[in-house]
Amino acid sequence: MRIKNLLKYLIRFIFLQTTISIITIQFFDNFIFLNPEHKFNVYLNLVEDWERFYSFIPIQLITIDGLFITLIFVFLIILYSTKFYTYVNELDFSYDNRYLDDYLILYLMWNSYIITSLYIFRITGLSRGYLVLFTFLIPIILLLFRNNEILINLLGRSISNENYISFNLDSESNFKNLRILAYRKEQLAIKIGEQNLESSIIKEVDALNKSINLNLIVIKLKNSDTISKELEQYLINLNKKVLILSDKKLEFSSNFIYRKLKIENNYIYYFNNDIQYGAKYILKRIMDISISIILIILLSPLLLMISFLIVFVDKSPVVVKQTRVGLHGKKFNMIKFRTMYVDSHQKRDELQELNKKTGPLFKIEEDPRIIPALKFLRKYSLDELPQLLNVVKGDMSLVGPRPLFEADTNQFDKNYMRRLNVLPGMTGLLQINERNTDDFKIWYKYDIEYIENWSLYLDLKILLKTFKAIKNKNAGQ
Repeated sequence: MRIKNLLKYLIRFIFLQTTISIITIQFFDNFIFLNPEHKFNVYLNLVEDWERFYSFIPIQLITIDGLFITLIFVFLIILYSTKFYTYVNELDFSYDNRYLDDYLILYLMWNSYIITSLYIFRITGLSRGYLVLFTFLIPIILLLFRNNEILINLLGRSISNENYISFNLDSESNFKNLRILAYRKEQLAIKIGEQNLESSIIKEVDALNKSINLNLIVIKLKNSDTISKELEQYLINLNKKVLILSDKKLEFSSNFIYRKLKIENNYIYYFNNDIQYGAKYILKRIMDISISIILIILLSPLLLMISFLIVFVDKSPVVVKQTRVGLHGKKFNMIKFRTMYVDSHQKRDELQELNKKTGPLFKIEEDPRIIPALKFLRKYSLDELPQLLNVVKGDMSLVGPRPLFEADTNQFDKNYMRRLNVLPGMTGLLQINERNTDDFKIWYKYDIEYIENWSLYLDLKILLKTFKAIKNKNAGQ
């Protein structure tokens, strides 16, 4: 685990070194140095200092760009040696959001260092206006990439929009000032005897999971030094964040990774089995956004043609918005090209007897609501293309379990609720294997298989197989 963390810090260090070096060199060359002659005069100052102080360094290495790269490297080494920059503890006590305070600290650290360095190496005569702008720019980059939290917020998963449910946690408890709780919203606070705790947790979490975006479970224990194996396994398999506060030291029957702290006479146990969180979530979102934007641009002529066709066949609207359930129960409006007559979804209950799907699924073989001239859009999944906008927004991913209606989700059992712990997708294992299956058990099999084996490599593999499946389907027609 330590090697993994060191590797993570190293990758972030290299990224920051590269990014800040490129921005600094380009900013100085294009804005801060007055002209090429000015830059050359600064270089002559460096050569003069080289002759006096460090002539043991080969002259070929004495460049202004090389100096900036070295200065940034030294600064990052100093910065990474501090816990302030490298470590954000979710179990710290925090009473407010400190992004502004953190930015000001980084601003002072960076500028005291860089301005002093410019003076020492006689880099003078600079454009003062652009230099002031530069002093604000680099601390912003340092703050953005300090940890995953800010990037996750920018990529569509704000911590302040996450919710938690608590069991036996006093409303005035100082534990509510823990960072992990202070930035999230408490949706339900339940008081119950510890002898009935297991059944209550399972019942309430499953119910709340179907109605709100639930991310964290908080449990306060007073008299127990253990929890049942069944409850332990349930919490582990939830694929959510779990915080247990106990007056006694706990013993767990399962072998899993968790953090333990002791504050005065209280023990804090925390584990995060959220599948798509942190660096993995950031990489997945970057991949989703990049590919989706490229596809939107490339497919824009096709999107326009389909829009004109729908208007020609059945007038407007061109797209429909359907409320679906996404990551951790978050509801969102999924966009599709309209292939049914207006208000057809309202007739779903009337046509329930024609539904051939099993379990919480609804699909009719010869659906009378579908506009005949637009059936081919559904056949080749062209009606799903507007969901690329849902992907860019962050409600969906290119790959994941298909998002279902709230009425369907309400029929999930506690095991199948796990499908809500990953971003819903436009395609997935089901779509590349048994797309038209009527058996809900097969849906369940592929969804759980995806959740338990999720990785960026698996996403890429599914995407490539999806394009291949579409190509083969078109070639076979």
